[in-house]
Amino acid sequence: MSDLHCPATLLIARHGDADYPHARVLSDEGGWLTEKGQAQVRDLAESVRWRNIAAVCTSRMQRAVESGAVAAEVLGVQSRVVEGLEEFSVGALAGREHDDPELLAVFEAWKAGDLGTFVPGGESGQAVLDRYREALQEIADLHRGESVLVFSHGGVMSFALPRMGANVRADLAERMFMPNCAVAEVAVDADGIVVRSWPGSADRSVV
Repeated sequence: MSDLHCPATLLIARHGDADYPHARVLSDEGGWLTEKGQAQVRDLAESVRWRNIAAVCTSRMQRAVESGAVAAEVLGVQSRVVEGLEEFSVGALAGREHDDPELLAVFEAWKAGDLGTFVPGGESGQAVLDRYREALQEIADLHRGESVLVFSHGGVMSFALPRMGANVRADLAERMFMPNCAVAEVAVDADGIVVRSWPGSADRSVV
């Protein structure tokens, strides 16, 4: 089997529990790990130690970078930032309530397949999918046949991964909320992306 067809195994995790400067409104700020979040990340890293993790990759947002640093220390590997793994931007809607109807209308359009719809001052659904796919392919190209722990974000994971996986439905995550440090296992090779396992909970209290 050639390197191009030897899949990389990406364990894509939501970052640990975090706090934010303006937690009650929409924001693109990075946030920071709480003590609870640090403990969650350490537990996650210990739980995947048997996978012989080759590296840790993170989005550029602070809560993901901090998660990667904690996990990398536990696993004894390097952590690096990969552009494209970040949460979708709320753009010009920053400062509004989390249930802002204009943002929810964009999400509904994306779910209906209208990926050309933009968040005002932000990205279209297609742009989110494209940059997320490119980020995963970049990691896979460097780690054929290896396992990598990747820290990303619940919203973009729930939107992008089911729509990329050739073997799952696009609405896979619709009723399953992504808890902190939950892991989706994904195989990536030259033929595309396969979602091997999907985490989640129907109980928002564990998110």
